[in-house]
Amino acid sequence: MSQVNDFAFKIATVNGTGSASANTLLMTSIFRMGIPVTGKNIFPSNIQGLPTWYEIRVSGDGWNARRAQIDLVVAMNPETYKKDIASVTAGGYLIYDSSWPLPADLVREDITILGVPCGKMCVEAFERDRDRVLLRNIVYAGAVAALLDIDMNVVDELLKETYGRKPKLLDANHTAVRLGYDYTRANLQCPLPIRLERLDKTKDCILIDGNTAFGLGAVFAGATVGGWYPITPSTAMMDAFANFCKKYRTTPDGEKNYIVIQAEDELAAAGIVIGANWAGARAFTSTSGPGISLMQEFIGLAYYAEIPSVFVNVQRTGPSTGMPTRTQQADLFSCAYASHGDTKHICLYPSDPKELFDMAPVAFDLAERFQTPVFVLSDLDIGMNDWMVPKFTWNDGYVPDRGNMLTADDVEKLGKWGRYQDTGGGIPSRTLPGSGGKGAYFTRGSGHNLNAAYTEDSAEYRAVVDRIALKFTTAAGEVPRAVIEKAPGGSDIGIIAIGSTNGAVREAIDRLAKQGVSCDYCRIRAFPFGADVVEFLESHEKVFVVEQNRDAQLRSMIGIETGTPFSKMISVLDYGGLPLVPRVVVDAVVAQMAGVQQ
Repeated sequence: MSQVNDFAFKIATVNGTGSASANTLLMTSIFRMGIPVTGKNIFPSNIQGLPTWYEIRVSGDGWNARRAQIDLVVAMNPETYKKDIASVTAGGYLIYDSSWPLPADLVREDITILGVPCGKMCVEAFERDRDRVLLRNIVYAGAVAALLDIDMNVVDELLKETYGRKPKLLDANHTAVRLGYDYTRANLQCPLPIRLERLDKTKDCILIDGNTAFGLGAVFAGATVGGWYPITPSTAMMDAFANFCKKYRTTPDGEKNYIVIQAEDELAAAGIVIGANWAGARAFTSTSGPGISLMQEFIGLAYYAEIPSVFVNVQRTGPSTGMPTRTQQADLFSCAYASHGDTKHICLYPSDPKELFDMAPVAFDLAERFQTPVFVLSDLDIGMNDWMVPKFTWNDGYVPDRGNMLTADDVEKLGKWGRYQDTGGGIPSRTLPGSGGKGAYFTRGSGHNLNAAYTEDSAEYRAVVDRIALKFTTAAGEVPRAVIEKAPGGSDIGIIAIGSTNGAVREAIDRLAKQGVSCDYCRIRAFPFGADVVEFLESHEKVFVVEQNRDAQLRSMIGIETGTPFSKMISVLDYGGLPLVPRVVVDAVVAQMAGVQQ
């Protein structure tokens, strides 16, 4: 087979052996050659010792979904040889460390097996045991570079950027990568039929993970407070926020205009965020599903007391501890209806790191405009994997929307003021602590009336919660609109999805079109669902709802909130913890169409 700039390869190693550096070197080198590329890290939740895989998708057409078909596997972990060899597509290639023999019973006749003595070369070239272990990964990187025709000038440049300030490390890595490259060029067919050719499609793009993207976006959005408790896969988000604050929110004389607090648990983190927003700061927390579960009571307080707050949920596989280093979209219910009692929350569904960055100011603006918690639902795939996305842009004229916030003077001019009186669309006005005078009120999570006074009167209670419900209805017209893509001439078949499944769904639609099946696509970006989503549902006979959870949570929410008959919506579910592949969607649609035709 001959595949230029259109293949996927997988690297199988052991967690904790330093393979991340080699994998990043390979992916970034391809990106620097102008070729669209995406990486998916599939790693265990322990610190070291268990198998880990890194999948790299090369697509000259720019597709960024994980691919089911693996054309080349770099097998560096004998414990997973059987599984790794089985994963190579027929006609594909396997590279293994031939310092040790490959068991004969694992050999496949329908693939090409290539041996590179990475371990043996490291033993001969390096004296320290640590170098012999870690640099073995850089040796396989050199071998892959030779086989795929990666530009070694790009590799050398990246090594200098990474280790330029540490000459000994630079020399060692340069030696290791050349060992692999030179051996492979001298002893194996180079390049393989699956190979790379320079393009010019990445110059306006960057490689970045979602956690870093939102951390930066939060700084641009005006956030100054982060309250958090470490949890996979969201920890890196607050780390990024803290680092960006250190760089951009520290004055020349060293004064810090921000605060990041690692709380004793998720409950305290939520309390910090709510308290800081109540006091007038823009604050957020980054967490995952178990953290959201623990924060429920505080979320209810913020909803009922109408305090702005932003919660970023980098979803992982549940329930309970689940699989902390696998991805899923199973927290849709727990965020949309978080806390006890009747609650509905604004939720944003970004599809990649760029949209996470772009949605940061949107989240804070919506939280303050509607005086309510806002949830940003990322996931492990977006949060921890490197994505190729367009370079970030920013409107330097951006002014944070603080909502209907009154000063003491504003309140005095109003005459009589009630904290929870409707000023339009269910939205009340608010003052900040310290306003004094008529602007002072008692913030409480217990029953209160429109003037913030304590009450257990049924009518007064209903007046408040009914007005809060009206805010949610108003928000449906102000949250980000869905992205709708129609097939040429339109179609009776619709596909709905959210978040990180976007790349796989769009590629699936392209494949279906080539098979003569046209589909319209609606990517929902927010809850509550807007009129555009309702119109899409009403204008299609059948709608496939693609989501990564077992219980069809998105489909259920659509049915509950829009009244769309469940019989009209066909679930396409994938919840094994790995990023969605296009084939799942293609097979579901084709199977349904075949059933209809029969």
